[in-house]
Amino acid sequence: MAREKGGFWVGVAAAIFYPGTRLLARRRFEGRDKLPRQGGVLLVGNHISHLDPPYAAVFVHQARRVPRFLAKDSLWKIPVLGRILRGAGQIPVSRGTADARNSLAAADKALTEGKVVTIYPEGTLTKDPEFWPMVSRTGVARLAVEHCVDGSVPVLPLVHWGTHRVWDHKRKRLSLFPRKTVVVRVGDPLDLSKFRGRAVDNELLREVTDHLMGEVRDLLAEVREEQAPTEFYSPRKARKDKQEEDR
Repeated sequence: MAREKGGFWVGVAAAIFYPGTRLLARRRFEGRDKLPRQGGVLLVGNHISHLDPPYAAVFVHQARRVPRFLAKDSLWKIPVLGRILRGAGQIPVSRGTADARNSLAAADKALTEGKVVTIYPEGTLTKDPEFWPMVSRTGVARLAVEHCVDGSVPVLPLVHWGTHRVWDHKRKRLSLFPRKTVVVRVGDPLDLSKFRGRAVDNELLREVTDHLMGEVRDLLAEVREEQAPTEFYSPRKARKDKQEEDR
């Protein structure tokens, strides 16, 4: 199967990300054969580091597909990077504004046109102290209900592990030695048929979101070879618990 054409700016990004990700850490890509070679695909990922998208982008590109990410719109304001993102067809997200709906509309259009769309439902880097997925936003469920519940577009869990050890965003510290290993793994397509035929309301969107992120969490547990927590970390609940402890 021929490679999906991405154009000049996708080529520029590839020329940067391929050697850059290899320089920063060893790459271990798993499950790339599970990514369909054509047609729309929704990848749902955990988010532990700012380095997640470059590694995931190389993963998808090596599968001969063009990666498209929903990412915060402030990145578009960075010189050069913003031009690359715009030219490569990435999707800006303006969180907390009316424009946030536009990003979902753009992602919806991309899936309809047979593109690979990657979304990080947590909306930001996880705040879980142990780097497990936290309570996520329901935008991913809107896309899944529209495209994936009936099976017309596959939705696959995507996990990253090790990127947080290369770049510590809390300390703003890059660690190249000893050399780290970054794992990117894609799991099997998820079956969402149990949600078929239900009214699209807040309850359904929360259920679908938690189901998707539960699958991501379980796949991450396999990569980490650890037992996953039974609940998603909630920053709001953590703050409330701390306030009660301080009283």
